[in-house]
Amino acid sequence: MRLASQTPLPASIQTPGYDRAAQAAGIVHIGIGAFHRAHQAVYTDDAMAAGDRDWGIVGVSLRSADVAAQLNPQDGLYTVSTRSAAGSELRLIGAVQHVLVASETPQAVVDAIAAPTTHIVSFTVTEKGYLRRADGSLDLAAAVGAASLYHFAAAGLAARKAGGLGGLTLLSCDNLAGNGAVLRRLMREYLAAHHSDLSAWFDSECRCPATMIDRIVPATTDADRGAVEATLGARDEGAVVTEAFSQWVIEDDFAGPRPRWEKVGAELVADVARYETAKLRMLNGAHSALAYIGLGKGHEFVHQAIADPEIRPVIERLMRKEAAPTIDAAPGQDLAAYADALLDRFANPALNHRLIQIAMDGSQKIPQRWLETLAWHRVRGQRCRSLETAIAAWIAFLRSGHPIDDPLADKLREAAADPNAIERLFGDGGLIASDWRPA
Repeated sequence: MRLASQTPLPASIQTPGYDRAAQAAGIVHIGIGAFHRAHQAVYTDDAMAAGDRDWGIVGVSLRSADVAAQLNPQDGLYTVSTRSAAGSELRLIGAVQHVLVASETPQAVVDAIAAPTTHIVSFTVTEKGYLRRADGSLDLAAAVGAASLYHFAAAGLAARKAGGLGGLTLLSCDNLAGNGAVLRRLMREYLAAHHSDLSAWFDSECRCPATMIDRIVPATTDADRGAVEATLGARDEGAVVTEAFSQWVIEDDFAGPRPRWEKVGAELVADVARYETAKLRMLNGAHSALAYIGLGKGHEFVHQAIADPEIRPVIERLMRKEAAPTIDAAPGQDLAAYADALLDRFANPALNHRLIQIAMDGSQKIPQRWLETLAWHRVRGQRCRSLETAIAAWIAFLRSGHPIDDPLADKLREAAADPNAIERLFGDGGLIASDWRPA
């Protein structure tokens, strides 16, 4: 039996605390993968349960129809399994109403963005989905494609302007430094090239707040789905698994209405930057290091790698001695306690977070996760032994024969094979643009 609205569920399963049928869709989310379903959709589900109305989510997949095939036959419903050493809790999420596949129904995506009830368009498209060139500018040739977030956002905004509707909040939920400012700048570049008549309207009517997102969400396996089915009594093809920890820090700068996410655990702040920097350099930086060093030593999961007595000291030094000193902590932001908590989260034995999943898209992640820290120390005449170890492990990974899931895969493989791989990757004119240059 497949999960659906009328499926009888065990009394132990938490279900949506609101009438789903009475909610209009207020959010269009582009990139409706597992992370969004375990993070922003949960906050939105909680906000509607707390009394907010009309914040249902229309999900959009730019390319793959997989999530639509998982959720649409289930009326948008899916479960979130929260796992820790103490056990697992299962809840049903009702915030997602349906999923559109942009490659199949492009006009439906534009119509959803242009709908009068829509106030927010949010994104989890990964770093590579922003289609930036090495210098950070928009790759205009790639951005005109039908799988581009800019194509759909601009078309939807144009329809809103033509219909006399107000602008939108465009909310990046990806691991980019200054993600709101980056999104605004890239949208402006796209509009200047393809919708110049929208540029002034976009500037005055739309907002792009910065965000920091934090929750570990491994890829769901068949074993995970089987465990959910055993508890639920129904098959959930859209099931996601995650940890108990969740954090969402959002710049309070919206173009119009929004859910009261701050009532259900999110933090609305004037400046996200210091939270974001800590997360990118400490959590994400450590994660990428664990991935490449751990894979090199034959580990499969994060909890195995952090338990390795040769790897753990490298990760601790990376977080405490290399990344933390570069961060101007916000009032009350305890970086030592943050490092302690991260080590505990990495060690969670109930969360099989695959290292190969974290190893994806290294060329897009490494600049903000590692190189900004290295550049900070280099200016001060200091070296970062842990990050240097991580870079060596990344190059070894590129040479190892592992599949390389990265938009620069062929160029990375070629550069890594060169005896001067460091220069080919990070030197002047190298593949990876940053302020750091190897000594």
